[in-house]
Amino acid sequence: MNAPLVGVVMGSSSDWEVMKHAAMLLKQLGIHFETKVVSAHRTPDLLYEYASTAEARGLKAIIAGAGGAAHLPGMMAAKTIVPVLGVPVPSKYLKGIDSLLSIVQMPKGIPVATFAIGEAGAANAALFAAALIARYDSGLAAQLNDFRRGQSDSVMAMDLPDVE
Repeated sequence: MNAPLVGVVMGSSSDWEVMKHAAMLLKQLGIHFETKVVSAHRTPDLLYEYASTAEARGLKAIIAGAGGAAHLPGMMAAKTIVPVLGVPVPSKYLKGIDSLLSIVQMPKGIPVATFAIGEAGAANAALFAAALIARYDSGLAAQLNDFRRGQSDSVMAMDLPDVE
């Protein structure tokens, strides 16, 4: 069995409804990945261990989804040089704006690539991770190009209804 190349982590199992969109795209592209609940606030030792061992375990990217205070992506990035891709998960009261601002406002020197709030952000984070890996994997690069071509073809095949 191949070791995972991408970690998909989230602060709570309730974040899975958003983060599964990253996992589905990674699976579609044939990229081995792992999923795990890692809470920045409730399991800080687990977070530190996961992030500090990520590079040695062969991870090429970590997709970290978090809602509310959304400290998970930034704390991951503080403990590893593996690229961290932050996905703001919609929150109950502020609809993910709080999550977005928490993730995107990283201090200088600890970068987190930040994506859109919700499912689109999770999917795009997976595609970004694929693009990072594809720089060193020609087979994956071909798959990613095919995926993009399929996206273009679906738009070109769209028909609009006639005006009545």
